[in-house]
Amino acid sequence: MEHALQEQDRRPWNRVYVLRLGHRPGRDKRITTHVALVARAFGANGFILADVVDEGLKESLLKIEKSWGRGISYFEMGVNPVEYINKWKRDGGEVIHLTMYGVHVDFVIDEIKRSNRDKLVIVGAEKVPRIIYDLAHYNVAIGYQPHSEVAALAIFLDKLFSGSELYLEYSGARLRIIPEYNGKKVVRCRH
Repeated sequence: MEHALQEQDRRPWNRVYVLRLGHRPGRDKRITTHVALVARAFGANGFILADVVDEGLKESLLKIEKSWGRGISYFEMGVNPVEYINKWKRDGGEVIHLTMYGVHVDFVIDEIKRSNRDKLVIVGAEKVPRIIYDLAHYNVAIGYQPHSEVAALAIFLDKLFSGSELYLEYSGARLRIIPEYNGKKVVRCRH
């Protein structure tokens, strides 16, 4: 954890939010929940769900945060993605769209990390509207083969935080894992 906190203290930005596009509540419930969980576990501090309101997703995330601590400090649903992106840009933030059609992450990650601007990381479903590609400061690929947006987000955030996010522990956690070579050990925290 000390390693993670030292890395976070050197960050030139305050906010890393994830904007999820294309969620279909009946079909994408698990995948969008996994996008939100990866955003939380890998260091993002905000999650935005475009176009729809899904109370089940909100309940799932709140349940995780109740047990494992508060990682997402900002959560919003039902936003118009184009309006949200434009506001983010007007407020001085930069927009990173994860797509297999973009520039390879290894060629742009250092530039993104050096920037002092807050980060809005966009992950989509099957068909992302062309305007998203045009609005993004960076269209970033995690390789050039079909893959999951969950995997792309995890790899991008890991590279953004240089691995420090893997040591995060959140305040208010009721449960904490004690690493074991064999078996599993979870302890209840006192508050």
